[in-house]
Amino acid sequence: MTTVLIADDQPLQRFGFRMLLESQDDLTVLGEASNGSEAVRMTAELRPDVVVMDIRMPGTDGIEATRRIVASGDRTRVLILTTFDLDEYAHAGLRAGASGFLIKDAQPEELLSGIRSVATGDAVVAPSLTRRLLDAYAHRLPAGSATAGAAPDEDPRLSTLTEREREILTVIGKGWTNTEIAGRLHLAESTVKTHVGRILAKTGSRDRIQAVILAYDTKLVEPS
Repeated sequence: MTTVLIADDQPLQRFGFRMLLESQDDLTVLGEASNGSEAVRMTAELRPDVVVMDIRMPGTDGIEATRRIVASGDRTRVLILTTFDLDEYAHAGLRAGASGFLIKDAQPEELLSGIRSVATGDAVVAPSLTRRLLDAYAHRLPAGSATAGAAPDEDPRLSTLTEREREILTVIGKGWTNTEIAGRLHLAESTVKTHVGRILAKTGSRDRIQAVILAYDTKLVEPS
């Protein structure tokens, strides 16, 4: 059973999400938060698998709430919800540690699939869409760390990667899926998955999206 906390300042939105999620045998809603501060407090108390997080809420917004939840070191993962014209906020949310984002008018099955994916440690954003976001907004964003912007060989997060792992991290940053990596680099897809898992572990990336951001931060991939 995957447990979920809904964070949204709109009561009707929360009601709709709850109705959808509780129609599924493998999902259960532990609670609802109407702002970011409530989301942080309830996450600490209830420890849900996933927080479905709105961005624009009164007081503490969804980005800051995400940052606090991730900083707590708990196992809870955050799925950001945004609107099409607020992609820069979604990107900021990913930098804050969210495991992905969906557009708020996504189909119900997309939200359900996204929650399940995030709960298992996967990213929910299609790699090509992630790349477009990074390309569009990378120049607006502050450095993600003290070493962001350094040459790849200067960044300690990359120092333990093998040559093959560095190659795969680079193409992850370019938006390649595991299937594309396997086909173009002549590897078994299971081998690619193993490499991706090792890359995430060695670099301290929570998921594939964080690995994409790392590839940009360290200049393995440049915005087009």
